[in-house]
Amino acid sequence: MTLKSKNDVDFSSTNDPYAEREAEKYENPIPSRELILQLIEHAGKPLGREEIVEAFALESEDQLEALRRRLRAMERDGQLLFNRGKKYCLVNNEDLIAGRIIGHADGFGFIKPDDGSDDLFLSPREMNPLLHNDRALVRIAGIDKKGRREGAVVEILQRNTHQVVGRLYKEDGFTYVVPDNKNIAQTILIKKDGIGNAKQGQIVVAEIVEQPTKLRQPIGRIIDVMGEHMAPGMEIEMAIRSYELPNIWPDDLLEEIKPLQKDVPEAAKQDRVDLRETPLVTIDGEDARDFDDAVYCQKTPKGWKLLVAIADVSHYVQINSALDREAQKRSTSVYFPEQVIPMLPEILSNGLCSLNPHVDRLCMVCELYIDQQGQVVRSRFFDAVMSSHARLTYNEVAAMLVDGDQALAEKYQDLMPHLQELYSLYKVMRISREQRGAMDFDSQETRIVFGAERKIEKIVPVVRNDAHKLIEEFMITANMAAARFLNGKKMPKLLRIHDGPSADKLLNLKTFLGELGLSLGGGALPTPLDYMHLMESIKGRPDAHLIQTVLLRSMSQAVYSPELKGHFGLALEAYAHFTSPIRRYPDLLVHRAIRHCLQGKSVESFFYGVPDMVLLGEQCSAHERRADDATRDVVSWLKCEYMMDKVGEEFPGIISAVTSFGFFVELAEIYVEGLVHISNLAQDYFHFDPISHQLKGERTGINYRLGDSVSVRIVRVDLDEKKIDFELAEKQVAMATKPKKRRRRK
Repeated sequence: MTLKSKNDVDFSSTNDPYAEREAEKYENPIPSRELILQLIEHAGKPLGREEIVEAFALESEDQLEALRRRLRAMERDGQLLFNRGKKYCLVNNEDLIAGRIIGHADGFGFIKPDDGSDDLFLSPREMNPLLHNDRALVRIAGIDKKGRREGAVVEILQRNTHQVVGRLYKEDGFTYVVPDNKNIAQTILIKKDGIGNAKQGQIVVAEIVEQPTKLRQPIGRIIDVMGEHMAPGMEIEMAIRSYELPNIWPDDLLEEIKPLQKDVPEAAKQDRVDLRETPLVTIDGEDARDFDDAVYCQKTPKGWKLLVAIADVSHYVQINSALDREAQKRSTSVYFPEQVIPMLPEILSNGLCSLNPHVDRLCMVCELYIDQQGQVVRSRFFDAVMSSHARLTYNEVAAMLVDGDQALAEKYQDLMPHLQELYSLYKVMRISREQRGAMDFDSQETRIVFGAERKIEKIVPVVRNDAHKLIEEFMITANMAAARFLNGKKMPKLLRIHDGPSADKLLNLKTFLGELGLSLGGGALPTPLDYMHLMESIKGRPDAHLIQTVLLRSMSQAVYSPELKGHFGLALEAYAHFTSPIRRYPDLLVHRAIRHCLQGKSVESFFYGVPDMVLLGEQCSAHERRADDATRDVVSWLKCEYMMDKVGEEFPGIISAVTSFGFFVELAEIYVEGLVHISNLAQDYFHFDPISHQLKGERTGINYRLGDSVSVRIVRVDLDEKKIDFELAEKQVAMATKPKKRRRRK
C-alpha cells in the first residue's frame, strides 16, 4: 500500500532513497531516519507514533517494534523531541542543542554540542539532575557574566553513568560515596539496605539505582568492596570501574571466535593480490604487540611507489556480529602503563589480524604514486595477502638510516635498499608537509619504568627519531588518500576533523602575542601556514616553549564526524583514520566503506547512513576521551605514589599552567606536575591575567608566567585526590624582587 500526503508527496518505503540499506538491516524493512525526518518536516507539525505508522503503512509486529526502537534512538541522539503531547517533533538546531555533558568538580558543567560548535556553560542548578557523560538537549538561556553561552536543560536524552568508584563515608546518620572521578561533583547517597559489608573509609563500587533529579542527589547501593588502601595494580582496576570501561568479553563473542585458528585459511587468501614476495616490513616500538601497518617503497622514473598495507580487520569483524557489537562498545583500545584493554580479542589483535613477521596475513593496501616534489599524483586501494619480511623497531631503523649502524645494516642487507628509498621519500615529503603548513609541535611524551612489585623506578622521556616521523608521515598520507577516495564516491563515512581556533581563543592569542611584540598572520582566519611561520620566527628564543604551549592551547580538540570540515593541524581538506583498525573503531568503519566501493555496490545499499555516522562519530569521540581520561587518572596516581617518599625535597621545574588559584609546575627530568597554590605565595597579593598567562604581584612587581623556571619544595602528596602540592623553595623566594618604593607626592 502506498500512502501519499495531501500534497501528493510519496512517503512509502518504496520511495525511501535508503530502502536498499534498510533491506539489509531488517527482514521487514522500516523507513530510514532520513525519511522519518522528511515526513515530520513535510507535515509541519508534531506527529504521534500512530500517525507515523499510518503514513508509512507499516503492519507487521516486527516493523512496529523496529520503528519504536528507531524513534527512541532518534530521540536519544537529539534528532527528535518527544513532547508532552506524546508526539515527535523536529529539533531546531537554532533553538535546541543536543550534546554530551562535561562535569566539573565545583558543581557546574558544560555541554559539548554534537554539531561541534562551542561548549555551553551549565550552572550548578542546571547540573543538579545530570552526571558527567550524560547526553542532554538544552536551549540557549542567555550569556553569563564571562560572556559564555549559557544553557538550560530541556530533556535528558541518555544516562551514561551507572556506577561509580569512591570512598565510603558514614556521618550524621547518612552513608554516602565520594566519587573518585572528579568530573562527578555529586556524592552518591547509599540506601540503608544497600551498604552490605562495606565499612567507613573503604574504596567501594556503588551502582546508581536512582539517577539524580533537580531536587535530589543520586541514590545507590554498594556492589563491591575494593579494599582499604590502594594496592599495586588497584589504580587500573579503579579506573576501569570508575569510567565503566568494558573489559570482559561477552559469552556470545567467545562462542563466535571459537572456530578461529592461528593461521589464515587458504580460502580467505583467494581473489586477492599476492604481495607475499614484496618486502613489506613493520616498524614499531620495542614493546608493541599488535602490528597494524607495513610499508614498502620503490623508486620510479617520476618519483616513488609507496605501499601502505593495513591489517584487514573488516574481513574478520563482520557487521552486526558479536565481535562488531563489542568493538563498537569499546571503540578503542585503552593503553595503561604495562597493561592494555584491547578493542578486539587477543586471537585477532595479536594473532590473525596482526602483521606478524614471516606469516601470511590478509590486508587492505593503499598504493600511492608520489612525484619528486612529494605530491601524491595517484592512489588506489585493493585487497591483498602479504607476509611481513621483518619486524623492525624505530630505534633499529633510525640507527641504520640516520646513524649508519653497519652491523644492523648487514643484518638487514636485503631490506636496506627499500629502507633507504623509504627514507629518501620521507625527506621529500617532509619538505612538502612544511610547505603546506602542517603543524609539528615538539610535545614531550613520557614512559613509566617499573621495578619489583610494580614500583616506579623512573619516568623517562620518549624520544621521537626520524623513523617515528617517517611512519607517521606515511600513515597520514594513506589516511588522506582514504578520505579523498570516499569523498569521491560520496560514501557515508567517518572523518577525523579538527577545527581552527575559535574567535575568542584567537583574540586572546593575538593579545598575548602582541604583548611579546609578535603577530599571527591571516587576520580573522589564520591558516596552518600562518601558525608555522610564527613557529619558525621564534626558534632560538628563550620563551619559545611558552609561545608554543599557548599556540597549542588555542586549538580545538580533534573529533570524529561525517562533516567535511578538514583537519586544521595537518592542513588537509579531508582526513580519515584508516591505518589502525585493530585498535580504533573509526578505522574499521573506513575499511568497510572502502570495501563496499571496491565490490561495486551502490552508496544507498551501504549498511550505514549519514545519521548512523553522526551517532558513531559522537560515540567514538566520547570513548576516545574516556580512554584518555582513564589513562591520565592512572598515570597521575602512579606519579603521586612515586613522589610519596620525596616530601620535603626541592626540585627545579617549569611553570606548565597558570590559573586564578595558583600555578602548576612540571619538575625537570622527573616529569611530575604539582600545584603551587596562591595562598602559598605569601610575599605579595597576586592577580591572574588570563591573556598573558601569568600571576602579577600587586606591590613587588613579581610575576609568575607560563614557561618560567622556578624551584619548588614538595609539601604534600594526596593519593586519593591524585594531587601534589608544592611551595616555592626558600632560594626562589629570596630571589624575589624587593617591594618598590613609593614615589613621594609633590
